[in-house]
Amino acid sequence: MNIEELRGRLEEANQGHLLQYWDQLSDSEKQQLYKELSPRDFNEINGFYKAAMEDLSSASEKLDDLLEPLPKEVCGRAVNTGQETLLQYDIDGLTEIGESRVAVLLLAGGQGTRLGVPYPKGMYNVGLPSGKTLYQIQAERLLKLQRLGESVTGNSCKIPWYIMTSEHTKQSTQDFFQEHKYFGLQEDDVVLFEQNLLPCIGFDGKIILEKPYKMALAPDGNGGLYRALHHSGVLKDMESRGIKYIHVYCVDNILVKMADPVFIGFCISKGANCGAKVVEKAFPTEAVGVVCKVEGKYQVVEYSEITLKTAEKRDSNGRLVFNAGNICNHFFTLDFLKFVSEPSQERQLKHHVAKKKIPHVNDKDFRVTTKPDSPNGIKMEKFVFDVFHFATSFAVWEVIREDEFAPLKNADTADKDTPTTCRRALLNLHHRYLLAAGAEFVDKDGNNIPHIPSQKKAEEKGGGNGQKGEDEALFVESEISPLVSYAGEGLNKLVEGRKFVSPVYLSQDFTMDKPEIVEGEW
Repeated sequence: MNIEELRGRLEEANQGHLLQYWDQLSDSEKQQLYKELSPRDFNEINGFYKAAMEDLSSASEKLDDLLEPLPKEVCGRAVNTGQETLLQYDIDGLTEIGESRVAVLLLAGGQGTRLGVPYPKGMYNVGLPSGKTLYQIQAERLLKLQRLGESVTGNSCKIPWYIMTSEHTKQSTQDFFQEHKYFGLQEDDVVLFEQNLLPCIGFDGKIILEKPYKMALAPDGNGGLYRALHHSGVLKDMESRGIKYIHVYCVDNILVKMADPVFIGFCISKGANCGAKVVEKAFPTEAVGVVCKVEGKYQVVEYSEITLKTAEKRDSNGRLVFNAGNICNHFFTLDFLKFVSEPSQERQLKHHVAKKKIPHVNDKDFRVTTKPDSPNGIKMEKFVFDVFHFATSFAVWEVIREDEFAPLKNADTADKDTPTTCRRALLNLHHRYLLAAGAEFVDKDGNNIPHIPSQKKAEEKGGGNGQKGEDEALFVESEISPLVSYAGEGLNKLVEGRKFVSPVYLSQDFTMDKPEIVEGEW
């Protein structure tokens, strides 16, 4: 250890306090701290902090005068696209999948803090009849897509699954997949890599010590993807596999259509090197970022960056002018990913600031870690969509929220984005799939249940928990294994004309040749 060289670099960067307890540390603690500090470029970190704080001070400035609506020619909507066109997008996407030219990339570096669990969100079970976790649901969707791709091309194909973890989630994620034998996927096709960690910094510009031998660190945001891609070798792995198109998404959306062939086909039809799947904003002040243009460049603008007057603007059809709600669901070509991951481009991405309560060494007893009651510093992160402004050809595909977006953010004590709302969203979607395929639902006496149960009946079937106005997710519970159907296709031959009583579960696992109705048939 060259401690004097390190001390000199720290003093030069005005971060010498990081070694203030050095003489009181054990040998193992000294080694840990030295290993953590020595590879860091502290002048670069100071530069990140300075730029981030400057951006924070100007964050109150509204962007209204700089905003431009999305050009019509880059946009498509699932609800007003003809069936023939949708089918063509689907076939085009499945053809690319069948030729093994599509990969999926999962952003899974966050911990389940708000959810109230000590493990990654992907390992969470929201209480479905099957008991499946988010990871299992997503793995089975990939297996089904591979089969669909093979049915179109006649080829044996693979969809490699790249999972970006963090220091906090990598080992537990790795262990989870190994324990469950990768849910039927080939081990070589599930590739884990780590995003970078950045020091947390106090409002005085000093890096915070969490322990006398450890900096306070946090993942550098889902936009840390691009630096991680450059350093991990993932891009080279994609290239060696012949990948051309990559679908990037967040782990917490239980309805996500991974490698959605329709979305891929649409983006290819537009010649896009970058694309975003969006949902229509529910109301003008919904707290969601909006995909639009700012000074001629594509961007996601946060709801807090525009005034109410601009948020409420409507077009001649009565739709919000700025209505493309971002759901962290993106399409990239490999060439585009390689370009934006180069250091010269990646360094242009700004860090966003989050004021946080960051645990730190106690001033009176350095062996004690103090948890502050109010924010005492910042975490810096980049966002995955920050690369949109590099796009030379962009595409935006609007989907129905109830079909494709139900995020898991909070514990059930919250009002939205909870395990309960996610579970109901999936059960409702599968209920609609079965109805569309010709299934009929009856009560235990064989009486037909309306497709949309009345409020009165929904309350009667609420389970005696005192809650009124329960929706049909509790009235008619339907779950379909992704191995049976990816998006409602192929169900007619299984359920048309047959009667079911809730709960319904259509099961198949990767060892079964054909699906079976585990429960629910009347």
